[in-house]
Amino acid sequence: MPSPTSEPVPAAARRPRVASRELLGATRVSRAVLHAAAVRVDAAVLVVVAEPGGPRVRWAGAGVERLLGHTTTEVVGTPLERLFPGTPPAVLLRRERSVTTELRGRSRTGVLHDLVVTATPSSDAGVWTVTAQHARTATERALADSAAAHERRFTTLTERSPVPTLLSEQGLRLAHVNDAFCRLVGRQAEQLLGTGWLAGIHPDDVEAVVDTAAAALTGEVGDVRARLLSADGDERTTVLRFAHLHTPGQGEGFVATIEDVTERLAFENQLEHQATHDPLTGLPNRTRLASFVAQRFLPGADGGLACLFLDVDDFKVVNDSLGHDAGDQLLVQVAHRLRAAVRPSDLVVRFGGDEFVVVCEDVDEDAAVALGRRISADLARPVQLGGVGVGVRVSVGVTVQTAEHATADELIRDCDIAMYQAKAGGKGRVSVLDQGARSQAWDKLRLVADLRAAIDTGGLTVAYQPVVDTATMRPVAVEALARWQHPERGWIAPDVFVPLAEESGLVDALGAAVLEQVCAQIAAWDAELGLGAPRRVNVNVSALQLDEHLPALVADVVARHGVGHERICVELTESALVRDPDLALLVLHRLRDLGTSVAVDDFGTGYSSLAHLRRLPVDCLKIDRSFVAELSEGHPEITGAVVALATGLGLSSVAEGVETVDQARTLTELGATHLQGYGIARPMDAAAATAWFAGRAR
Repeated sequence: MPSPTSEPVPAAARRPRVASRELLGATRVSRAVLHAAAVRVDAAVLVVVAEPGGPRVRWAGAGVERLLGHTTTEVVGTPLERLFPGTPPAVLLRRERSVTTELRGRSRTGVLHDLVVTATPSSDAGVWTVTAQHARTATERALADSAAAHERRFTTLTERSPVPTLLSEQGLRLAHVNDAFCRLVGRQAEQLLGTGWLAGIHPDDVEAVVDTAAAALTGEVGDVRARLLSADGDERTTVLRFAHLHTPGQGEGFVATIEDVTERLAFENQLEHQATHDPLTGLPNRTRLASFVAQRFLPGADGGLACLFLDVDDFKVVNDSLGHDAGDQLLVQVAHRLRAAVRPSDLVVRFGGDEFVVVCEDVDEDAAVALGRRISADLARPVQLGGVGVGVRVSVGVTVQTAEHATADELIRDCDIAMYQAKAGGKGRVSVLDQGARSQAWDKLRLVADLRAAIDTGGLTVAYQPVVDTATMRPVAVEALARWQHPERGWIAPDVFVPLAEESGLVDALGAAVLEQVCAQIAAWDAELGLGAPRRVNVNVSALQLDEHLPALVADVVARHGVGHERICVELTESALVRDPDLALLVLHRLRDLGTSVAVDDFGTGYSSLAHLRRLPVDCLKIDRSFVAELSEGHPEITGAVVALATGLGLSSVAEGVETVDQARTLTELGATHLQGYGIARPMDAAAATAWFAGRAR
């Protein structure tokens, strides 16, 4: 039986083929609107459906004949624009909410009537119920205009705002919701008014939202993060900000704005992941390792937290033989097998390069060693790289926290030391930290820190050893030799602190500090000794310094101290020159272009190629002291060969380690151009060197 308030549907209205689901939803809306409009007997009710050619009337109530003279049969199937000419459908037919406006409707005779039209969206997409009735009286119009003006201002501020907004005039029941919020949750305004808006909040977040809204009713201002659920199941993370609102005659309510932070949080999470994870393997990186261990580290605790440091043995061989892509594939496979070998609660980290760290909780030393051996066995299974089966061996260092570990960093550092013990023992081994090795490593770290401080604070000094012309025995140059007197350990030999600087990345700073002192001293000698000052200072350069930055460093320091480039001679070992011949050629040519000369130090002790030597722009060969020492034993062959080679290439030669008059005489006979050694003069500080040169300038 039809509802008593429903209006019969004419047979003609049933003829157009409209989806039954759409008609059902539209009819439900129509009945509600008819009931609400019952006070106006001349009201016309239409069901309008969006179609490709534009919205059309698909059902009409009898009121359309009383209002405009059209029969229901004539109206069904008619484009909406014919009934309401000049009205864009988008203005009237809103998907989010009902719209009430004044329009002109065309009667059957063509006469235009002023009407008040309300379009209400159905719960089914693309279907609206449209009611139309005659415009209000003059008094009604005046009151309506005033209300409409307020409504338009309110609409401008809220409905059209891109910021989702809720408004309650009393309690938690909404009186208004704007279009932006409707779009956010995919629901119509009518579904959200009252307490319907709470249905769009994730069930786990409803209580927090209600508490914050209730606090706003008492005058508090607050915000809460909550997940909103749209009608299609989409979930958005938002921040709802509530403020108190008092409405005269109504009571205490609130106004709330909503910020959708879903994309922002996703981007922040992505940035955080990138900051704490390795892009190649997807494993956490050193930053995540530091925080993970720090959170679980208890100072003074003994046992429980274990670290395993793994290094892939001979990884460089894979890179050099199969290429870097194959090397990357190998690291990815190692990461995958490591994750599979440990517990879900354990942390696997790519520490850097081919180094990995595993952190385990609630394990003792035996269990940690057993894990290291199991990992080694898992990784030993061949990995297919470009059709080649490659077996992976790792050196594993194991450390379990003890009361001696003062910080989390010390624990990680100790397992690194243990890994180097494993490598030193023959690779492919699992090694537990040895306390003796730990003491040596920590001592080395302290020495590195002291060296860094000495470089930064000018704690290094430079000694100068004269070089003389063989024929006249007059001084022509000095060699600058870095010296370090440790405040507690006394003099540290160069063969100790120079390799230390190279290993710790301090060699560039060390070389720059020495060059700075040398150029300052040249300027001081020129001012004090004039033409009696050394004409050239030989400065030793590490193989690690031989890069494209070296010429710029020399040019900068020389220019700042106002000395000529010809006053500097760069000394390089053979091994430095053959390490990367093409780079060496480029750098030496740039130094030569500046006017700086180049000497090959300790010539004959390395593995240089004579072909390379011929190509390189060098000026001098320095004969190693071991060959000079052989002269006293009656073996001049090697020294003579080096001198002859220098002469044949048009280079000067410096014999180092000259200690006796007989050696000097033999070197003169062999044709060496310069001499240097204790028999000539010992290395001396700047003041002593100044006095030495001043005495020979008279």
